[in-house]
Amino acid sequence: MKLVVINPNSTQSMTDKIIDSARAAAGDHVQVEGRTAHGAPASIEGHFDEVMSAAHLLREVQEAEAAHADAIVVACFDDPSIGACREIATGPVLGICEAACKAASMIATSFSVITTLPRSVPIIEELVRKYGLDHQCRKVRSAAIPVLALEEPGSNARQLVRDEILRAIDEDNCEAVVLGCAGMSDLTEWLSQETGIPVIDGVTVATKFAEALVGAGLKTSKIGAYAVPNKK
Repeated sequence: MKLVVINPNSTQSMTDKIIDSARAAAGDHVQVEGRTAHGAPASIEGHFDEVMSAAHLLREVQEAEAAHADAIVVACFDDPSIGACREIATGPVLGICEAACKAASMIATSFSVITTLPRSVPIIEELVRKYGLDHQCRKVRSAAIPVLALEEPGSNARQLVRDEILRAIDEDNCEAVVLGCAGMSDLTEWLSQETGIPVIDGVTVATKFAEALVGAGLKTSKIGAYAVPNKK
């Protein structure tokens, strides 16, 4: 099985981290290929960045499709352009927000999301409602850190994320926590040990869900909303 994991921003070091997490989760029969959306913003922090990254992300999806990818993971927690990606892909296309939140709903009756900047909170709240999980999501929280701070050696980003998780446990009474940024994927094990609560990384669960969907012989429906775009 060939799984393509796409970082829709242009920061290669984040792609490298994401791919390490995906490969660690993937089964022996899964070939994980990483792609970076070169030309996109260095990070996706809001609606503008999402729109500016769209064409670059879709180019990578088209190339993955041409290379016969069995499934694709879009590794940004805003799940940018997922509908458009599904229109041009044959196999399953998973966003890490949808994957992580649905995984949380399967192992806990409630969860909170810890993201980076405050401006991401309403975007994620809207996604959670879209996925029908707002009744289980206690709160979307911000650790008040830029996405790229997660890439900076010596930053206190990991401590800020840990502290926000501890506040979520105390104040939200949540049973699990979802990490609201692909750049946090390497912190999952440490945060789980530090906080004593299930900490869910969307890259990891999206990788395993993609593997399962392909193993079940499922592909993206081409009748209706995800039909191939009409030629213009």
